[in-house]
Amino acid sequence: MLFFKRQWPVIVAFVVGIVMWARYYIPTDESQTLQDEFTRWARILVGFAAILGILSLLHHHVSKIRLKKPGFGFSYITLAAFIVMGLAGLLPISWRWLGFAGMQIHGEGPWNWMFNNMFVPMQATMFSVLAFFIASAAFRAFRARSMEATSLLLAACIMMIGRVPIGKWIADSVTFFNTPEAASWLLNIPNAAAQRGILLGVLLSQIAIAVRIIFGIERTYMGGGD
Repeated sequence: MLFFKRQWPVIVAFVVGIVMWARYYIPTDESQTLQDEFTRWARILVGFAAILGILSLLHHHVSKIRLKKPGFGFSYITLAAFIVMGLAGLLPISWRWLGFAGMQIHGEGPWNWMFNNMFVPMQATMFSVLAFFIASAAFRAFRARSMEATSLLLAACIMMIGRVPIGKWIADSVTFFNTPEAASWLLNIPNAAAQRGILLGVLLSQIAIAVRIIFGIERTYMGGGD
């Protein structure tokens, strides 16, 4: 039993990693077929992972309600929304059957209506609230207390002015400084170079993690820290 818990996942990760790595350098029909088969298996595993995540979510909120932990009232809302959306997506019902014929817009069912008219606005509201946190962080970071902060402040001012109509008005009025062109230069040259450097670092770290998983050095996916 210990073999299937400790050694077997490492063996599977090693074999799958080596096979998929070797397949990339063998451009044949058999190699493409192998990739398609692995893709199908990956979809099956993702489906089971989604089911496991849903069960874990339900267990967490049910336990929170049963133990009366702080904020357990929001767990009632989460479970109610989960049940309503689940039933609306699984059962063949429509607004007309529920007595809401006037709310049946363009033939969409209850699930699509709730998603477009309830979930999407709430999601937009949540992300719009983040703007205040970003503004607060920017206010603290843009204080010109050092050379780096001063450079950040100047770049931010140029970008904000160059992306609004007043920037074009300034460019038409002042001949020696074109704010929109300066903003485009900052976006396409220094910013693009920094993004590529960050992306390169991320890709190298992904390669390192993949190698560690393939050779059994990284085993956190088995639930342990060793």
